[in-house]
Amino acid sequence: QDFAAACQTEETACLELMARWNITRAWKMPSPRPKSCALLMISLMLLSLSVNRRVQGFASPRHKAWQSARHARSTATPEDVSQVGVPFANPLGIENRFWEWRGQRIRYQAVGNKSGPCLLLVHGLFVNADHWRRNMEALADAGFQVFAIDLLGYGYSSKPPPCSPEARAINGENGRELGTPSSDLGTSDGGERKGVPVQMAHPLGSVYNFFTWSEQLRDFVQEIIKTQQVTLVCNSIGSISGLQAIVDQPSLFNGILIVNPNFRELHVAEQPFFLPPVVSAVQGLLREYGQPLFDALANPSTVKTILKEPYHDASQVTDELVNVLLTPLLERGSADVVFDTLSYSAGPLPEQLLQDDRLEVADIPVWVCWGEEDPWTPSGRVRALERYKSVKRIIPLPGVGHCPHDEAPDLVNPIIIDFVKQLRST
Repeated sequence: QDFAAACQTEETACLELMARWNITRAWKMPSPRPKSCALLMISLMLLSLSVNRRVQGFASPRHKAWQSARHARSTATPEDVSQVGVPFANPLGIENRFWEWRGQRIRYQAVGNKSGPCLLLVHGLFVNADHWRRNMEALADAGFQVFAIDLLGYGYSSKPPPCSPEARAINGENGRELGTPSSDLGTSDGGERKGVPVQMAHPLGSVYNFFTWSEQLRDFVQEIIKTQQVTLVCNSIGSISGLQAIVDQPSLFNGILIVNPNFRELHVAEQPFFLPPVVSAVQGLLREYGQPLFDALANPSTVKTILKEPYHDASQVTDELVNVLLTPLLERGSADVVFDTLSYSAGPLPEQLLQDDRLEVADIPVWVCWGEEDPWTPSGRVRALERYKSVKRIIPLPGVGHCPHDEAPDLVNPIIIDFVKQLRST
């Protein structure tokens, strides 16, 4: 209760701060609620410092026992995890498989007709392949071969320390001339900002970036799927990894369906001029002092409460969903990945990639569907994606939020099937 009260206090402080600085006008946000990830991070920093001092005093015997079990899991060896930490299959019985990639273990799932069209499902921020558990069988029944993958650092895939020598050796930024190119970006009301500088390299040199994940997806297609003309289906921030993979090697793919794009409010190109130094300081504090906050939030009741914001239909936030998303986050290294990702204020942006000449030259179609009740993705900005030649169709989904593939699979699965059929007919 004390922790919840602290959260409410910080949200109120954010509202007052936004009113004082008139941030809703500066960012053209659709409402005065503190949806900005940047302001949320300020709250998280304050909470983390508070929790760091007080969480032990708040802990009940039951919570202390849960924390002890979590600590035992987090200190397990990789061999222990491979034997007891990873379930044999997802809740619907699809087997977990593993692929050795650049010395790292990558979890994936596969089901369906091996001679059918190939789909690769890519998850969003802080989730994993099990987020697609309600889609895979339906797509397999439609005659497709369906793969879902845990990106490096997520789910049951390996989580090397972000800037360790091991991680730097496999960093997808290696050998790329990144710089800070200018790009036309959108606004929440559907407008356009011309010539915005976009910093591309991870500010810390971390392995957890879209270029690494692009290379992971491309290698997976070539080494595991072993066919060209793979169709990508990507949710949220996973859509940037998918678009980057297509731009890097378009011959491997025939299309991408984006399920609720993510416009990355933490990116320096998305922040008002006065905020990057503050955000950078907060990111550093979270990396240094955030572990107690992570521990305090990483429990079933809190995760269920958090998920009820992006899910419009709260009844879809089930115990099964909480379990498949939370359990991998208790593995060793997960907290480092979470706070490193929150420090990733650079890299490619969706509108930047949709304008890339390589995407247009390869004539790879893009469909976008999104839940109209998504509290994180401005509808005007999504609809404005139709200005790009590669975007062939935008489909609004009424009554659902940021993860419609899981919240309302009966709406999304037919769209995926129709998209693949359209690709096959052209």
